[in-house]
Amino acid sequence: MMPTLTIFTPAYNRAHTLGRTYESLCRQTSQDFEWLIVDDGSSDETRLLVDKWIKDNKISIRYIYQQNQGMHGAHNTAYKNIHTKLNTCIDSDDYMPDNAVETIINFWKENGSDKYAGIVGLDQSIKGNIIGSTFPDKLKETTLYGYYSNGGSGDKKLVYRTDVIQQYPEYPIFEGEKYVGLAYKYYLIDHDYKLLTLNKPLVIVDYQDNGSSANMYKQYWNNPKGFAFYRKEEMKITHNWKRKLVCNIHYVSSSIRSKNRKFIQESPYPFLTFLTIIPGIILYFFTQYKVHKNKSMKF
Repeated sequence: MMPTLTIFTPAYNRAHTLGRTYESLCRQTSQDFEWLIVDDGSSDETRLLVDKWIKDNKISIRYIYQQNQGMHGAHNTAYKNIHTKLNTCIDSDDYMPDNAVETIINFWKENGSDKYAGIVGLDQSIKGNIIGSTFPDKLKETTLYGYYSNGGSGDKKLVYRTDVIQQYPEYPIFEGEKYVGLAYKYYLIDHDYKLLTLNKPLVIVDYQDNGSSANMYKQYWNNPKGFAFYRKEEMKITHNWKRKLVCNIHYVSSSIRSKNRKFIQESPYPFLTFLTIIPGIILYFFTQYKVHKNKSMKF
């Protein structure tokens, strides 16, 4: 019988943390899930480790190897290979509370419908603190962008219906780059669906020094086409003009870095982009300074 939930994990040279994720899945009070590991070009012992776990047969595991494309590329591969009703991403440095799968499935069975794209739950730190804010008691449903636009904060754990998330475009892959904001797809879904709110932690996060959440200036510098794309998409979505202004400044900075001379005519708001050229140039040089300051960063 097909399980209800796919937990997918993009992994890039994380053999040293992936075991903790695995152990937490083995402890789940419900085994109504499949673990899909997308190995994004690892050169460590990830494959050997996963092969052993598959042979141990404690939980259902699928493994896919691909050449390194970055987190968003691993998400593209995962979404093309998920067949269960629901899915959620647990990063290779994170793990799940022992009752997380049971909580997700029971909550969806009781409250889910075709009206909703899925569930948005809480992230918890390894010290036991909720990351950012919880959901107000009266807030039973929300869009992701709407939640943050109205003062919500902190990373949240998303559980999507697979048939919904597969309706929307893949993340674009830019040659030589490894980053496009994952929220791009989530905000497209926000146009058509809401998410059910669940005020319970579904993941325990342990941010790594070399993770995608760290070294954001390096990310800006190394992935200008991806960031320019994301900023253009966010310009179209947000109704907040202050946020549009910020997006334009970042868009100008990334466009300068990628040497795109057509950035004004390609902008959804060309006049606003023109007005933000000077602050965009300042941000470009500030980013360059921050990257060069840290000599351990390669670019």
